[in-house]
This record gives sequence, structure tokens and C-alpha cells, in this order.
Amino acid sequence: MVESNPRKAEESKNKKKGKKIILKPLFYSNSDLSSVPKLDGKKNDLAEFASLINRIKDKIDLIYIDPSEELDGLDQDSIKIKTIFNSKDADYMIYESEQQLEEINLRNPTTASKIGIYKKVTSNRDIDEIKGLIDKFHLSFIIIALDDWRIIPLENVIASLQNTGTEIFAVAKSIEEVETLFNVLELGVDAVLMSTNSEEEIIRARNIIKKSSFQIKIAEIKEIIDVGMGERVCIDTVSMLSKGEGMLVGNKSNFLFLIHNESIGSSFTSPRPFRVNAGAVHCYTITPDGTTKYLSELESGSQVLIVNTKGEARMVGVGRAKIESRPLRLFRAAINDDEVGTIIVQNAETIRFLNESGKILPVTHAKAGDKILVYSIPSVGRHFGMEVSNEYILEK
Repeated sequence: MVESNPRKAEESKNKKKGKKIILKPLFYSNSDLSSVPKLDGKKNDLAEFASLINRIKDKIDLIYIDPSEELDGLDQDSIKIKTIFNSKDADYMIYESEQQLEEINLRNPTTASKIGIYKKVTSNRDIDEIKGLIDKFHLSFIIIALDDWRIIPLENVIASLQNTGTEIFAVAKSIEEVETLFNVLELGVDAVLMSTNSEEEIIRARNIIKKSSFQIKIAEIKEIIDVGMGERVCIDTVSMLSKGEGMLVGNKSNFLFLIHNESIGSSFTSPRPFRVNAGAVHCYTITPDGTTKYLSELESGSQVLIVNTKGEARMVGVGRAKIESRPLRLFRAAINDDEVGTIIVQNAETIRFLNESGKILPVTHAKAGDKILVYSIPSVGRHFGMEVSNEYILEK
């Protein structure tokens, strides 16, 4: 049993405040992060890495690099990114053995740097060893490396260590794996280590973190219009959705309505707790990588975000999407004069908003003046679902 660490009480409180992205340069070829990689004649690579850091400085949290390396061209005045390395000068110091941890404790027991280990996990025995080291040395973090078996071992690590206050970092083999690592057991790891020189991949990883929560606001319904027949999309997910959960959907990408799931049945319908009758085919929804998709683009295997009344989001897979012709109804709602949005949904009792108290409000019962939950941000342009800053756009 791992004892709680008094020195890390505050870290434990803050653990879920923000997940991290660690960037490792491609010219460090070492797979063992506790070893010191050699850098022979690659000064040009260092300069290119510094240029990359300058461009994405607000997207990453840690750099896996030797603090003694000279990154020519790095804007030292505005960039204060911390380092993680097997070095006493790093902000996060990586070790691999109990002997090394004993030595650092004896040399400098009050070091301001965070101390952690790199550990390859191949069995539950490795997890038990990690727990023992955390208990003995009050480690601030661990870096987990996994082989072919990746999900089950990581689930075991998170379940075993979630209450220790120790941050769990994992090595991502691809950008596609980042989403999974951040969502294992619905808790996810605290940081992923990426080895890439792709600015686009780093931005995608940051968007995954950014879209894990939304600021839910209250809007007032201003207008309701029956728009006749059209096609709507039912999203059948692969997850059992709870009361208070739904999808963010709307006619504008920056003003989305919280549409409740069908976990509540009636005398005429059975519950379908995996389903969200989301809206008309043209409506937007936000995906886990931060881009938007039209509802008509969703299909089996797609990923969507399920959001609750607090704005907490989780990633869920789509089992199927059903497009059928139904009578449709438009709702116009406003938070203020500048934040106004619309949505077109099926006109039926099983499609429901959530009111300002978090209670369900069927669209057939909603009226002008009712208050409902929405998500709204300043308008930005989008190109194939990706945000484009400083582009003029007017949606009606």
C-alpha cells in the first residue's frame, strides 16, 4: 500500500488542473529516457529545434533536452519552458534505479527540482516496484514506457497510483495515441511525451487537452420556427450516457447547444442511453482533437465529445450514425447581444435541451423566454473544421 505523501499534498490537489505536453527532439534517438543521449555534430538540428520551440512555445509544457545544450536562436526572454532530463540541472530530474535515487537523496535531499523515474512496464511486478519507489522516495513523477500491451498496463498503473499525488507521464508512439493516453480510465495520464518536429501534431495534442472541458453558459430562447421536413442525425455511441450528459451541437461552430441523450424513456419510448438525437445534417459538433465536424460526417469509428452540465467532457466512439427524414424545428437563443446562435433539431419529445437548473427540457415544450445551457466563444473562421484566426466570418 502506497502511503500518502505530505510533501505532495498540494500537488495532489492540483493534479487535474492541467495536463502537460513534453516535447522530445527527433535527434535524440535514445528510447531509454533515463540515459543521456549523445549529440554528435548536430548543431543545425539544435537550431531547428529552437526555431520550433519559438513557434509553439504556448503549446508545450516541458522539453526533454539536456539543460547544458545551447539552443541558438531561442527567445530566452519570453520562453520559460521547463526541462526534463537525466541531469541535476533539469527542472524534472529523471532516474532509473533505486541506487541513483538513494545517491541524489544523500547529496541533496532538499533539491528544488522534481525527482522521478523512467520505467518500462512489462508486468504487474514493475508496477509494484514503482509503488515501492514512490512510497520510499516521494517521487514527483514517473515516465511509463509500454511495449505491445499498452492499454491494460496503463489502466493498472493509473488505478494503482491515482491517489499518490505522483504525476504519470507516458510515451506516445503517435499523435493518434495521444487521445487514448489522455483518456484511459476516464482519468488519463498527466502528460504525454511526443517525439516529433511537426507543428501540426503538437497543436492537435494541445487541442485534445484544451477540449477536455468547456465553459457552459446560460442562454435565453428568443425564437422558435418550424422549418418543415429535413434530415437529422442520430448518434449511437459505444458508451452508456448518464443523465445530464449530451453533445454540443449548433448551426454555428462558436455557439453550440447542449443536446441531452436518450437515457430517459417515456410511456411511448424505451430508453436509449447510448444515443443522442443530435440535430440536422448540417449542424456542427466539436471532436476530441479540437476541430469541428458536420453531423453528416460522423460514422462508425468516429470520435465525439460527451459533455455534462459542468462542461466536463469525455471522448466517446460512435457505433453508428442514422440519418433519417423528420420534421425539424429551429431555435434561436442568445446570451447577450453579441452571443447569438441557432440550431435545427427534430421536432419530437425525445429531443431535449437542459435548462438553467440542469433539468431536461423537451424541444416540444420549450418556448421563448426559457433558459437553456449552451457553449459560446468569440467567432473564428474555420477551414475544413480547423480554426483560422484573424479571418473575417459572418454566420447567420
